[in-house]
Amino acid sequence: MLGIFNTTTIPALEQTMAFAQRRHELLAGNVANIDTPDYRARDLNVGDLQNSLAESIRRADQAATEGIEPTTRDDIYSGPRAATEQVVFHDGSDVSIERQVTALAKNQHLHSLAVTTMRSQFALLRAAITERA
Repeated sequence: MLGIFNTTTIPALEQTMAFAQRRHELLAGNVANIDTPDYRARDLNVGDLQNSLAESIRRADQAATEGIEPTTRDDIYSGPRAATEQVVFHDGSDVSIERQVTALAKNQHLHSLAVTTMRSQFALLRAAITERA
């Protein structure tokens, strides 16, 4: 990746968007399997994302002060974790449509925020490159 992008929030936004996309797939799968007996809901831990982003930002700041290129990682959110087991229904599943729809809505807002912020970053870069305000 170009060094100019490492000095912006673009890498963190990219990780956030990848996380939101993968989480959305898992949550949609939970909804699709709402009537599947013995199905266990799957999800990704948002706290892990926050910790990972904080660590990435810390490493990027350290790399910038030391004058070295920061290391980047591929999507570390490719695998699901078992959702915290809540109530198990009579068919053995633990999928609650209300909980899943709420999680989908929150995840959509996270993704939309990341996309909007990334568009803003690219608009600023475009203005700087073309020397327009």
